[in-house]
Amino acid sequence: MALSDLPAERHRQIGRDFTDRVQGTRSWDVPSPVAAWTARDVVRHLVEWFPPFLRAGSGVELPAGPPVDDDPAGAWQAHCDAVQALLDDPATAGRRLTNPHIGELPLDRAIDQFYTADVFMHTWDLARATGQDDRLDPDFCARMLAGMEPMEELIRSSGQYGPRVTVKDDADAQTRLLGFIGRDPEWTP
Repeated sequence: MALSDLPAERHRQIGRDFTDRVQGTRSWDVPSPVAAWTARDVVRHLVEWFPPFLRAGSGVELPAGPPVDDDPAGAWQAHCDAVQALLDDPATAGRRLTNPHIGELPLDRAIDQFYTADVFMHTWDLARATGQDDRLDPDFCARMLAGMEPMEELIRSSGQYGPRVTVKDDADAQTRLLGFIGRDPEWTP
């Protein structure tokens, strides 16, 4: 199934895929492909970085769920549902997000570009850490990579991505994207 270009629908699809991996996780303390992170930390990252970013840039306050340490699955579900409700709210279409690093964007587009894309990439991390299906939508992988490569210097200087991992020239889009964001596509726990 191809991913939608509509921010609310794309979040619904990507959020559902991540939720499937969350529900399939049997141990939250296994290592992940992100150095020094466990499966729990992958969820923690998504649940904890976005609310302050959203609050600072748009004044939107997401309702808090249970703590990730106590209930990673519950924390994720509460967070995912809150983001989806925001995207589904007709009033969101008229809201903006302002950030000194990215400027001003329509709120739904900012969520899609920065948060939903992050969920998409971390789906691989959680799946790989927990031995689940780690395939990502190949078209979206190719589109993300095409959009990120021209900004490589800026992306690397942000500290949010590791050094590029070399992959074969004929690698598929997912493998190339993973290498670009600093993941070893061959990583195993």
